[in-house]
Amino acid sequence: MIRRLYDWTLSLAAGPRAPAALGTVSFVESSVFPIPPDLLLIPMVIAKREKAWWFATLCTLTSVAGGVLGYFLGMFLFEQVAQPVLSFYGKMHWLSEFSVVFNEWGWWFVFIAGLTPFPYKVITIASGVAGLSLPIFIAASLVSRGLRFFVVAALLYFFGPPIRDFIEKRLGLMFTLFVILLVGGFAALRFI
Repeated sequence: MIRRLYDWTLSLAAGPRAPAALGTVSFVESSVFPIPPDLLLIPMVIAKREKAWWFATLCTLTSVAGGVLGYFLGMFLFEQVAQPVLSFYGKMHWLSEFSVVFNEWGWWFVFIAGLTPFPYKVITIASGVAGLSLPIFIAASLVSRGLRFFVVAALLYFFGPPIRDFIEKRLGLMFTLFVILLVGGFAALRFI
């Protein structure tokens, strides 16, 4: 089923309504959809490099809007909608532990999930469940999702198709290492 969904998502990038598809996939991926919008963003930027920044902007704004939907799902429809999504991703047990520290470190949780391969939708829903400040949630989402999509667009804009393999296979790892170094740097500053 996931493979068919993946193939269907990729086919959207070639159609005349590709920007609408990118916005839609980016929106729903932030709250329930399992396929990341990068799968549309990458071929679209390769096909129309002059629109790379527009595609990254569209992807960022619709992803954050979808994240706000996930936030409200967590806040108002936890049992009906959010609980099944979190169960699907195997994160229900994690939610109770997460809520304890979430409000203190919520900005960082949202930032890290928005940037790394960790399912962003889990954090969007958990943010609503934990009652994280909505402005903080939106700010962290804009920074992290914007950074993620603009880095992808920039790499493709400047390096073209040869960088595609790197992005698809290693960019998640690079973002994860970046976040580890960033958090490690802040932790080190605390003890210096």
